[in-house]
Amino acid sequence: MAEYTEETFETEDAYVEADLPSFRSHATKFDDNIEIEEEGTTQQFSSVSPAPSSSSSQPALPDVIKNFILYFVKQVREKNVYEIHNLYENSFNKLSERWFKASPWPSADIIRTLVDVEKDAVFLILYKELYYRHIYTKLQPTLAHRFESWQNYIDLFQYFLKPTTAAEFDLMLPNQWLWDIVDEFIYQFQSFSQFRYKLKNKSTDEISQLKANQEAWRVDIVITTLQNLISKSKIVQTLDNEKLGIRVDETGKDFNAVPLYKMLGYFSLISLLRIHCLLGDYQQAMKVIEPVDVNRKGPHTRVMACHISLYYYMGFTYLMLRRYTDAIRAFSTILLYINRTKQYHTRSYQYDEIVKKNEQMYALLAIAVCLCPQRIEETVHSILRDKNGEKMMKMQNAKKTDEATYEELFLYACPKFINPAIPNYDDMMATSDGGLGGSQEVLLLQAKIFMNDVKQQASMPIIRSYLKLYSTISTSKMSDFLEIDQDVFRTNLVAYKHKTRNIVWNGGSPMSGKLTATSDVDFYLDKDMINILEAKVTRRYGEFFIRHINKFEEIVRDVAGR
Repeated sequence: MAEYTEETFETEDAYVEADLPSFRSHATKFDDNIEIEEEGTTQQFSSVSPAPSSSSSQPALPDVIKNFILYFVKQVREKNVYEIHNLYENSFNKLSERWFKASPWPSADIIRTLVDVEKDAVFLILYKELYYRHIYTKLQPTLAHRFESWQNYIDLFQYFLKPTTAAEFDLMLPNQWLWDIVDEFIYQFQSFSQFRYKLKNKSTDEISQLKANQEAWRVDIVITTLQNLISKSKIVQTLDNEKLGIRVDETGKDFNAVPLYKMLGYFSLISLLRIHCLLGDYQQAMKVIEPVDVNRKGPHTRVMACHISLYYYMGFTYLMLRRYTDAIRAFSTILLYINRTKQYHTRSYQYDEIVKKNEQMYALLAIAVCLCPQRIEETVHSILRDKNGEKMMKMQNAKKTDEATYEELFLYACPKFINPAIPNYDDMMATSDGGLGGSQEVLLLQAKIFMNDVKQQASMPIIRSYLKLYSTISTSKMSDFLEIDQDVFRTNLVAYKHKTRNIVWNGGSPMSGKLTATSDVDFYLDKDMINILEAKVTRRYGEFFIRHINKFEEIVRDVAGR
């Protein structure tokens, strides 16, 4: 086994402070080693798995990669979480960009020669997790990669689930990596669920492999694995105790006293929300996050991607449950948070994904506001108008609702739904499209369900616009204005009353709430007379001053920095 030498990491150059994570005040010795590489280096390393019978066929690892692996192993052994975080989030991505931009990292068989296979078994599993994730991110995974990655995740989660007492467990990982492990697990499950329904360009051998490996990425195994992590960590019990003010004894012997298990269990709860949302089971999606108190700072706020994922899927679930007020609250909360912390996002390797989710949530917010008009935070409202103002005008057109715009925004912003059923490959190959309709049919079904509700509300904008003009008006006169039969109009009034009464969250679990009138115009019928009660909206001057104070502070900082 190759030995780690301290001389390799002697500081030879200054570090760039902007490249460091926010909680660190110094560069690692390994980061300095990366910085002294020649500027503009574009050399790529070709990693090829060696033939089992010939160790000499292994390509020589560049020194910087070899040193990185040795240093990484050392930090994992020593459970140096801060250093592991820096190597994972900064160094790995820098090396990937420089050496493996268009090729995979060295295979685990090559890395195995650098480490102690017995002592560093978990490191090899973690390395393979990074290896396959890099392939999914930068390259195109083959069917073999998908099966191998599945088995590696099973091995990793078995490592977490195997210990019978907390004392047996000897590993520490940063929260960001723990979230990425669970999040990538769900992403690859989602990707495989869509992949296996696209048979058009698959060879006979690939189809045979799919038939022979039907256990891989099976939905019940994925859900059971997450539930086992939740059960092992006792996270539900921990969250319930925290609500009652009972603190966990961190010196105890239970797994909920181990930070890694607590975070892993918590992230599994958020991931179950995502899975049930992808399956279209919105009631169950909200039920699984009942222990999570979204109204206060919790573990999800420690990892930006987890924070965004929670509110995106929670907001979308509320939207599909016709709880538009709660959807607006969820989207507004996270969008305001993203806007206020945007200066930190540009440093993140997940910046592109954050921007994409930000745009999708503004599209979903535009839909919710058009279906349930109400005041939202002025900063968010201003950005919303800039991004989707024209489309919102079409959707809120009093004469004719633009259903095509609703559908366009929904298809752009909704999750990529999946069909969890294992396909019948023989029947699919017999169809003319070669099975292309599998995942697409699920998406179109969810869009159809949503559009049915939109069509039911098509007459509401014009009714609302007339109601705002009067304090009392007869049903006959109103129906004449709308040029429809009086009985049809009364039916539309009942529909308006029904559609503007939604369950609104007022504390407690995310699924709880009270039936509330959400329209800014309410009315009641007295025989043939409509009596209108318009809610007067009080202007919140505090938000106006706070927003402009923040703007002036930004201007002062910009001027002072010049």
